[in-house]
Amino acid sequence: MEINILSRTDSVLGNFLSELRDREVQKDPLRFRKNVERIGGMMAYEVSKRLSYRTVGVQTPLAVKECRTTADSIVVGTIMRAGLPMHTGVLEVFDRAESCFVSAYRAYDANHNVEIHLGYAATPSLDGKVLIMVDPMLATGFSMMQTLDRLLSYGKPRHIHLLSIIAAQEGVDYVERNPVGVPTTLWAADVDPVLNSDKYIVPGLGDAGDLCFGPKL
Repeated sequence: MEINILSRTDSVLGNFLSELRDREVQKDPLRFRKNVERIGGMMAYEVSKRLSYRTVGVQTPLAVKECRTTADSIVVGTIMRAGLPMHTGVLEVFDRAESCFVSAYRAYDANHNVEIHLGYAATPSLDGKVLIMVDPMLATGFSMMQTLDRLLSYGKPRHIHLLSIIAAQEGVDYVERNPVGVPTTLWAADVDPVLNSDKYIVPGLGDAGDLCFGPKL
């Protein structure tokens, strides 16, 4: 599995990451959602460099110009609810992509171990397509891998790109240790060192879903 950590190269991405983490800026949910969306678009641009391309002739008002355009059929997948603004940012780049959605939530057993529960799933066929799966936070990696296991019952993609804004090293390691039988590339804007006892990323940024859409009951 190829792993790419975008923050290891300085860019304006760092501005948006710093605002996402800043507890004062987090008080503005519109700003938070917009930054998630922006980072999604920036990550989609990086993914675009790994796609297949073809040459097409485009008629301008004066002549025909040969242009290079994407040749892959793309499906953008999202783990709801925190992934929705990031999904929007990716679709701004891949505006002809199809979409799939999976709902997932975490629960804790009597020993305070994390359990991931999957619910609703809606997706087109994935056969031979490029699946771009987005989730702003990759903590343990459990929800991402369970989601992929569910989605692969809807077809086998040609390639999978996993996009997370902030990943824990533990989650990166887990995903890397559990290949799904499809060529996979993991993209993270930044990687943090540890998870706390509740399996939240530290220093992280808190609960991305709550910061986007308000606290849940």
